[in-house]
Amino acid sequence: MTAVLAGVAAAGGFDARRARRFLGTSAGSIVAAALAAGIDPASRLGPDGAASPGPAGSEWPEAAEEEGGRAWLTGPLAAALELGGSAAAPIASLALSSTRAGGAVLRRAMLRRVPDGTRSLAGLGRVIAVASPGFDGRLLVAAVDLANGRRVLFGDPDAPPATVAQAVMASCAIPGFFAPIEIGGHRYVDGGAWSPTNMDALPVERGERVLCLNPTGSLRPGRESLAGALGPLSRSAAASEALALRHRGATVQTVNPDAASAAAMGVNLMSRRRRDAVMAAGHAQGMRLALSEAQAA
Repeated sequence: MTAVLAGVAAAGGFDARRARRFLGTSAGSIVAAALAAGIDPASRLGPDGAASPGPAGSEWPEAAEEEGGRAWLTGPLAAALELGGSAAAPIASLALSSTRAGGAVLRRAMLRRVPDGTRSLAGLGRVIAVASPGFDGRLLVAAVDLANGRRVLFGDPDAPPATVAQAVMASCAIPGFFAPIEIGGHRYVDGGAWSPTNMDALPVERGERVLCLNPTGSLRPGRESLAGALGPLSRSAAASEALALRHRGATVQTVNPDAASAAAMGVNLMSRRRRDAVMAAGHAQGMRLALSEAQAA
């Protein structure tokens, strides 16, 4: 996601930091918080789109490693597939319509089957706190209340008070791997337990343009990968939510990883081993997006 945005800007497209509003889910909440804090996506990339440490204080650590991939493959994903494959935390919604009345009940039932994770996200929280992004009306961060299965959008006036660091940790708290994040006496987990994008929650106005980055859209069904079965669900959920925004008069562009980016990412989105290749492929995809947009205009 970071590399795509850097590529778009490098090819003469828009600067994502100037967006009117950001909504982040799971790893996307890290990207959204960075943009809200004014951090240039290109600060983490080399001139060719390869990963780079960037200047001091600009490095945003990955929230999961190889063992995290194994955790969700055997925990939340397996539990969701036993429910009929309707969806899975942390990377796909439990219903294509995330406003469906029974959605919270289904999520609560599924999440109760997954034991609490134990790994801490405190390090991620400290890095975000140093960057000092704040809830200034532009940033929304999606998480799920573990007790009732309901979606919460931190940064919304009706949401419980929280710092951006707390909200991002909650949105990244993959069930079964990371420990739930307690905020105001409630425990919260990954916003992906509700939807991979949650973009239906954007308070859009007629004529606004929405860009949705959906990295889980790269997953494809295959005998060798249980996770691949979730790709079509993720793409369908994003399409359903995009349709809801279009009905409100917004223009929506959903970007799934292209063939090169998908190949670089593989099926384990937790892996750090592919980081440089993913950054380079994403940067190239972002540049192509900006160029094709300019040609169309």
